[in-house]
Formats: sequence, structure tokens, C-alpha cells
Amino acid sequence: MRFSLALPCEAPSIPVIRRVVGDALRGLGVTADCVDDVLVAVSEACTNVVQHARLTGDYEVSGQVDDGVCTLKIVDWGRGPRPAPRDPDPLSESGRGIKIMRALVDDLDIDSAPDRGTVVHLRKRLTWRDGALVRRLDRSLMHSAG
Repeated sequence: MRFSLALPCEAPSIPVIRRVVGDALRGLGVTADCVDDVLVAVSEACTNVVQHARLTGDYEVSGQVDDGVCTLKIVDWGRGPRPAPRDPDPLSESGRGIKIMRALVDDLDIDSAPDRGTVVHLRKRLTWRDGALVRRLDRSLMHSAG
């Protein structure tokens, strides 16, 4: 499964991404806890785009599920992430997005430069519900292949 969306750098785009990614993963049979982890991580990445990218233009979110791994790529053409404060205020609502993403996914890569924007890669090994569509497809393909 693959998808790609171009969205305006506006806060209302974030629930759209959550809906598309969440519905796709749930439809494939990913466990609720795993879907929640992916949704929080992609929401953090998209929130960073909305807060730090250019005020005009779009950003792109593409994703795929392959071999039991969800890979998401978030691309913007903004100025890149601000350096996080060394010791953020424990009650602050900002400055924790990257730490949150790292805690929820298996792999996080951020490539950023002022002249070309930011690319965030999130990768998470998926866990499946019993009877997941992907498991049924795998068994069906194995049986029909020989």
C-alpha cells in the first residue's frame, strides 16, 4: 500500500493526515496501540511543518506499508527545525516533538537545510490484529503460488 498527499501548511491539514493514515492502517489490520503510535508521531512531524515551514505553499506526506513496516515521509520547504532548548520547562507545550517521535517509532531521520527545507522519515514495525487483512492476503498468495 502506498499513498501521497500534498497539503497546505495549515493546522486543519493535520487531522486529514491522521484520518488517512489511521484509516489505512486500521483497514489493513494494524493493532490499535501501533496505529496510535504512528498517528502521534506523524502528527508531531506535521505540526512542526505547520509551525516552522513557509507560511505559503504545500507540504507533502507520503507513506507505504511494505514487509510489515510503515514508512512515512514528510517534506516541507521551510527553514528547518529550531534548536530545542537544552532544558525545556517541564510545563512547556513545545520543544518535545522530536523526542516524542523518537519514543514512538523505530527509526527517525531528519534531513534539514535552510535552502532546501526539511525531510522527516518515520519508520515503524507494525503489529497485527488476529485476522488482519495483510495476514489473510499473505496466506492466500502463498497458497496460490504453489
